[in-house]
Formats: sequence, C-alpha cells, structure tokens
Amino acid sequence: QVQLVESGGGLVQAGGSLRLSCAASGRTFSTYAMGWFRQAPGKGRQFVAEITWSTSSPRYADSVKGRFTISGDNAKNTVYLQMNSLKPEDTAVYYCALSSTGTYDYWGQGTQVTVSS
Repeated sequence: QVQLVESGGGLVQAGGSLRLSCAASGRTFSTYAMGWFRQAPGKGRQFVAEITWSTSSPRYADSVKGRFTISGDNAKNTVYLQMNSLKPEDTAVYYCALSSTGTYDYWGQGTQVTVSS
C-alpha cells in the first residue's frame, strides 16, 4: 500500500502564491507518476497537473498552464505544486495522487486552498 500526505494549503488573496507538498510512503518503488487534482464545491474532481517519475515530464490542465509548476523529488518520494497568480476560481480541495499502473490508484486526504478576491 501507499500513503500520501498533503500539506501547504491555506487562504491567500488573488494574485498570491502557495506551494503544496505531497509525501508518499509505503510501496513507492513502482511509482509511474504523481499528480494533483482538485474539487471545487458542487463540482467534480478535475485534473490539475502530473509528472512522470522516470522522465520528470510535466503535464498541465489548460486552466493552470503558465501559473502552476509541478516538480518532484524522487529521493524523498515527494511531489510539489507551486501555484502562482492564484485566482478565486482556483479555490478547491486539492488532492495528491500516485499512479503505479498508468491509472491513479492512491489518493491523499486533500488540502483546502481558498483564494479570496
């Protein structure tokens, strides 16, 4: 099994920045990718960004391109999401996820990000 623990959420004004972290533990040796998703009130879970562990190749949702940066530290089994130029529409619970098979099998508990206008 894999455990994921997120941190770094909070309240920030529009235009501000936050950095989310997600530490993985357990059976992480077969990690293929790690990613971030978010869920706003009354909406479904939405893909935000992911990074492939072997190549460090990132992929982003169009809504966050140019503002968010995903990075990973293989040695620490940790993935980060640097969020800049935050907008009120970025307000959501952000979830970290880990893929070992090509689909996201493991999920963190989520961290709240609130952007005030």
